[in-house]
Amino acid sequence: MLNLKGLMMILELHRQGLPISVIAQRTGHDRKTVRKYIQRGLAAPKYKPRAARTGALDDFRSYLQERLQAWPELTGSRLLREIRALGYQGGKTILNDYLRQIRPAPAPAFEVRFETPPGQQAQVDFAEFKVRFASEPMERKIWLFAMVLGHSRYLWAQFVMHQDLPTVLRCHMQAFEHFAGAPREILYDRMKTAVLGEPEQDKAIIYNAKLLACGAHYGFAPRACQPYRAKTKGKVERPFRYIRADFFMARSFVDLQDMNRQLRLWLDTVANARLHASTQRVVQEHFQEERPSLQALPAGRFDAVLRQERRVSSEGCVSVGGNYYSVPDGTRRRTLDVETTADQVRIHEDGQLIAVHALLQGRKQRSVLPGHRHVPRRSTSHGPRDAIRILPGHAVSTRPLSFYEQIGRQLGGRP
Repeated sequence: MLNLKGLMMILELHRQGLPISVIAQRTGHDRKTVRKYIQRGLAAPKYKPRAARTGALDDFRSYLQERLQAWPELTGSRLLREIRALGYQGGKTILNDYLRQIRPAPAPAFEVRFETPPGQQAQVDFAEFKVRFASEPMERKIWLFAMVLGHSRYLWAQFVMHQDLPTVLRCHMQAFEHFAGAPREILYDRMKTAVLGEPEQDKAIIYNAKLLACGAHYGFAPRACQPYRAKTKGKVERPFRYIRADFFMARSFVDLQDMNRQLRLWLDTVANARLHASTQRVVQEHFQEERPSLQALPAGRFDAVLRQERRVSSEGCVSVGGNYYSVPDGTRRRTLDVETTADQVRIHEDGQLIAVHALLQGRKQRSVLPGHRHVPRRSTSHGPRDAIRILPGHAVSTRPLSFYEQIGRQLGGRP
């Protein structure tokens, strides 16, 4: 069968006026073959379809098709782990070649990459996820907080229920404790908990005062990326796509705690154990070299206090962040001062601390401290439920029942 290169050579020699016998001698083809292709002209050669090869991947093709039909963004490395657990003995090259056949390749994106020295910068952002926990009937929206060290690409992440300031500060502290140090600056995508409003042109960016105080405590400076230039924070944007495709999709979770437990295992055994495509270094090993360049942590945690007023419900609780925290029976005021830190809720009445709760992470949860409920509350249709307090009183003498019957007859005989 003549290929396209051979056809072009025959046609070119014929154009130069050489006879068929000379063309056949120069190209090594039979004269009948040369004459046939000269008569046919420039037409694409027709090839018979090649029979499909059988190989190590054949037993897993239907499985891969079903997985990509349900989850088109699953990564090749994720699918390789799955089919190897099912007995696949082949390599990743044949798998990736097959995956390119059954799903379109992503369009290339051209981005400017910038590198930072060890310990210099981290990048922070939130991403929205929708999940249906096995313990709940309805789908809910949750958030993934991620912090990536710019030099080594080491990733710390946690799923949370809120994007509020206490959650942001708590995640910062937990990430620093995991790193055993803090970077010198953190880049944000103008998230509301970091940047207050949109700054005017040629005006300085206004950062949240609590975030600035947290930065002063740990030694980092907040930095907002340029408007509409979230790609300058690509080191944390790209891991969100990676986490969604390689971890989140096609998994089931009992609750938020189980979700974070699985995420921590995946970060330790997959994400931070992989060879990073940009640095060509194993992330965990690269991080061990960067860790000494991080700033040492201060002696104590940052204790930011957010103050607000909250009304006591008929069940003797105040609502903070969608959760409920008990106050002691006998609390007199209906509006109390509440202080929220990164991990505590402190409740005050008339300037006196009356309750300290651990901050709850979910929604519609209830924290009732021991000793807050001595007896059941009684409810009426005319007002809030009040606590029944058993107070000390005087000793009461014991009398026979006949004594009370006699008093009753006397009262009944009055006009």
